[in-house]
Amino acid sequence: MSNVTTEPETAPKFNAEAFAMNIARAMESSGQALAAYLKPRQSGELRDKTPNELGEVIKTFSVVAEYWLSDKERASELQMKLGKDYLDLWGAAARRMAGEADAKPTIEPAPRDKRFQDPEWKSNQFFDFILQLYLLTSKWAQELVRNADGLDPHTRKKAEFYVQQITNALAPSNFILTNPEVLRATVDSNGDNLVRGMKMLAEDIEAGHGTLRIRQSDPTNLEVGVNMATTPGKVIFQNDLMQLIQYSPATETVLRTPLLIVPPWINKFYILDLRPEKSFIKWCVDQGITVFVISWVNPDKELGKKTWADYMTEGPLTAMDVIEKATGEMKVHTAGYCVGGTLLASTLAYLAEKRRQRVTSATFFAAQVDFTHAGDLLVFVDEDQISALERDMYESGVLDGGKMAMAFNMLRSNDLIWSYVVNNYLKGQSPSAFDLLHWNSDATRMPASNHSYYLRNCYLENRLSTGTMVLDNTLLDLSKVKVPIYNLAAREDHIAPAESVLYGSQFFGGPVRYVLAGSGHIAGVVNPPASNKYQYWTNDNIKDVKLADWLKGAEEHKGSWWPDWREWLASHDPETVPARDVGSVATPPLEDAPGSYVRVRA
Repeated sequence: MSNVTTEPETAPKFNAEAFAMNIARAMESSGQALAAYLKPRQSGELRDKTPNELGEVIKTFSVVAEYWLSDKERASELQMKLGKDYLDLWGAAARRMAGEADAKPTIEPAPRDKRFQDPEWKSNQFFDFILQLYLLTSKWAQELVRNADGLDPHTRKKAEFYVQQITNALAPSNFILTNPEVLRATVDSNGDNLVRGMKMLAEDIEAGHGTLRIRQSDPTNLEVGVNMATTPGKVIFQNDLMQLIQYSPATETVLRTPLLIVPPWINKFYILDLRPEKSFIKWCVDQGITVFVISWVNPDKELGKKTWADYMTEGPLTAMDVIEKATGEMKVHTAGYCVGGTLLASTLAYLAEKRRQRVTSATFFAAQVDFTHAGDLLVFVDEDQISALERDMYESGVLDGGKMAMAFNMLRSNDLIWSYVVNNYLKGQSPSAFDLLHWNSDATRMPASNHSYYLRNCYLENRLSTGTMVLDNTLLDLSKVKVPIYNLAAREDHIAPAESVLYGSQFFGGPVRYVLAGSGHIAGVVNPPASNKYQYWTNDNIKDVKLADWLKGAEEHKGSWWPDWREWLASHDPETVPARDVGSVATPPLEDAPGSYVRVRA
């Protein structure tokens, strides 16, 4: 037995001189951040103007304020309600300061609220008071909207969303002096955390060319074609809008009918080909499927006039022709993810109207064809907002990818915005290397004409499901789509809500298998069997049923839905053939997968 004794660990000592030096360094870095912000504005590269969203916020809150201020008694009751809550809080705080051990808090955060998990939010009276003051004020602000009578549903939804964004931004956890974790880190490191944080802030503003591009992942060891999107294959065709990738076989035999995947162009296709252990594409290849994937271009101003019809004809329709040349097969299995699924559904209706039989089956991953229940994204959709966005888009030819990414991040702003502001810039902690979040920040631009058509015809006017969408001079009718469909939704999806996907299932004219996966828009889809995570539900009853009732009769299955889909696919076309070489004489390989289009960053 050793006689060596260990000294107890001592807490780091505060060094006033080091602290002062680090504060000076942090201020220097904050000056560099300001310079990075001003540089593109001074050079004329970037012009500041009042955001369109600010006008919407003011207009929306004016309607809410008008309701409360139009009646003196109503306004008085509103003030008294907040005043009473504050007095209750002050009384509870006073009792606690007097030593009353069982003084109960006036209000507590939700158990799953990650912002206030640190024990000092409860143990320290100052932070406990600040927290409760924030929660009471946030609750009061939310009730302002909830209890305002006479608001139309869209205005109410916008007001609720804006209040949530404002209260999330003003949380005490977002500021140095009111966040116990940040204060401890600042004292323990003598302010070194602020030096690191301000340095990252300057780098992120510079990377965004004058706008803040919050880093969500460490890009080290995350490179497309090196650590992600590494499934072997070749680009066998390209045009202005897309490259078509064919993947090399991994089995001796394959399904006779190849699979064409139509990903969203709002993000890049490699969400389905992240690291090999997560790759849906690699898994499909290993399951004996000949896989073709569209890799959309990251468009510039010259492609700004490309329309939804162009994306259909130069995307999936052209891909089907190329696949026929490469394999000799006239028909394909198809899969569309998110907006790629909406385009695929439009394409299926177009082919049905033209009586062209090119598709054996269709699979939709978190995709909508009806937008009645489209969720929080409807906040951004009305005539005024779309018109303002169109003016901006047609001026530049494209919608900057960062704006769309920010809209998606705002749907979960505490997780995807403010947690990174705190960890990166206040705590000075670099985010870890995470392939999914690296992909999330790899934004793409969108052609003005195509995006305008999508917003108006789908979100605003809901034309696809109602049979009034016209594409390439052809009226589309989803009821004429008779091919079997595997319609996957994700239970916690904020972008394509499960209720919306279920409701959309009824508009197709053929058999539909609706499957509900656990988790959200990404993790619910990218869920490899080896991970043994989440679950999925099945229920054949999809006609005129709400999601809650559908779930009551659904059967739960542990793990990934991928094997269920593979079995479903084979049930519609089980014939196999010897594995195919990549490309053909008519479609010679142009370059290695993942191709060059996917490498273009916004």
